[in-house]
Amino acid sequence: MDLFTNTGIFLYPLAICSFIAVFITVERLIALRNSQIIPRAAVDAFVSGQVEQIKPDRRSVVGRIVGFYRERNPDPEALKAFARLEVSRMERGIFLLEVVIGVAPLLGLLGTVTGLTQVFGGFSVETGLPEPEAFIKGIALALNTTILGLAIAIPALAAHSYLLRRVESLAARISVGVECLVKDADSHNPSAADQISSSDTSHAVPLCHDKGG
Repeated sequence: MDLFTNTGIFLYPLAICSFIAVFITVERLIALRNSQIIPRAAVDAFVSGQVEQIKPDRRSVVGRIVGFYRERNPDPEALKAFARLEVSRMERGIFLLEVVIGVAPLLGLLGTVTGLTQVFGGFSVETGLPEPEAFIKGIALALNTTILGLAIAIPALAAHSYLLRRVESLAARISVGVECLVKDADSHNPSAADQISSSDTSHAVPLCHDKGG
């Protein structure tokens, strides 16, 4: 208990940092489960090339991408842009861990400086010795705030690194699925793909021809 009782007012911002770190970590771990991002059935369908077996599902990222693909019939760039939007949503809240990683140690350092100020400010002019009570409280404040700041920042750093790697891994799987959807669209509409390639090779050829010409 002394670790918390001797931190003064620094206990409250450090407690807020701790709460934010725990909440974001738990919430993202739940949100980044495979069932919420790319279910096993979708992985099997992409691997086997049977994209049509994937059902649109608002509960998963891939399900929403497939639903967008089926409802809007977008071009490849629009489909990839929608997938990037979904990936950015997967990173929601992770930046708060970066804030905690930076703020918590600085709060500990500020507590250390404040504690040392109390220590040196408690020296008696007559004897040249510090007052025992002020000395003990100042040292306790300096050490306890440093310990709490590092104890919050270190797990937050580990969680931040893991969640970023998790998002990158899931984003790579999603990109593979998007490529499968693009190939599926080309196979069902080869004339559109030929039209796009012809427009890339010759800009002088109009896409629409006048019947009277």
